[in-house]
Amino acid sequence: MSESNPIADLRALEEEATAAVKSAQNRESLEEVRVTYLGRSEGRLSAILRGLAQVPAERRPEVGKSANTVKAKISRALEMRQLELVAPSAENEVDLTMPGRPRWRGGLHPITQAVDEIWHIFRDLGFARARGPEADTVWYNFEALNTPLDHPAADEQDTLYLVDSVLLRSHTSPVQMRTMEENEPPIRIIAPGWVYRRDTYDATHTPAFMQIEGLVIDEGITFVDFKATLAEFARRYWGPDTQVRFRPSYFPFTEPSAEVDVKRIITRPDGTQYETEWLEIMGSGMVDPNVIANAGYDPERYTGWAFGMGPGRIAMLKHGVQDLRTFFENDVRFLEQFAR
Repeated sequence: MSESNPIADLRALEEEATAAVKSAQNRESLEEVRVTYLGRSEGRLSAILRGLAQVPAERRPEVGKSANTVKAKISRALEMRQLELVAPSAENEVDLTMPGRPRWRGGLHPITQAVDEIWHIFRDLGFARARGPEADTVWYNFEALNTPLDHPAADEQDTLYLVDSVLLRSHTSPVQMRTMEENEPPIRIIAPGWVYRRDTYDATHTPAFMQIEGLVIDEGITFVDFKATLAEFARRYWGPDTQVRFRPSYFPFTEPSAEVDVKRIITRPDGTQYETEWLEIMGSGMVDPNVIANAGYDPERYTGWAFGMGPGRIAMLKHGVQDLRTFFENDVRFLEQFAR
């Protein structure tokens, strides 16, 4: 500090510090300016205050007052520059008059929706929901269901074995057998769940897929009960004008067996209608007496029927999707069409 004119030195320091504050481009450089001029140990203003002892006694009050004024002005300049640096620039300011961005809305997967819709219909028809393990034994997956181990379905080329006699279930039918073992008739269940097969990944097949099977066991169950229930399901799901037909087929665990087809009335966006071709939606039949006996029931006393369908195929038919793989490619643009 100049001994001749300390007040002038303080004013020069104020101007220099103010210019340095204005030129700071970020908070880091602004902090460097603060330390340079106001730092307790190395700050230039602090050095001036420590040199007051060299100022004549009669001028010390005036110089001390001026030093405090300069310190206050520099501190205020630092605070204002700090606010300018954290405030958004003009090009980044938010226009509060603009409409807000729409919130992203998730939804159930279309196959999950199909499972829920099917379950709700059968629930209203008096069915309960049953579950079972996805890894099961060959007994529950094949043998108990009247399917010998030399059947093509049990071959390693078609079934995913984990270890000897343990596999990833190829259908949810094991849930039916476990339910019968654990409960006395009457039984009315549906069993949705994932199943696994050595299928080629193509437009109509995937190695892992959802399946829903149903089972009814009681005294006096007939083919008429079976047809009436599945026809009622089809009309509730596809619409009251849906036609239903039962084609003879073969499954090891049902006898007689039938494929269930539907013919629907489709309404176009312009209001016109057209009738579809016959579409297969499930396999079904009366439970084979051997299966009933394997569960520990008396096949002379109890009869029943069962069915199985793929919710993926149901969803394809409902939404007009041609390739099953599109459900599993996680393309949000495709999936959000079904969100609800």
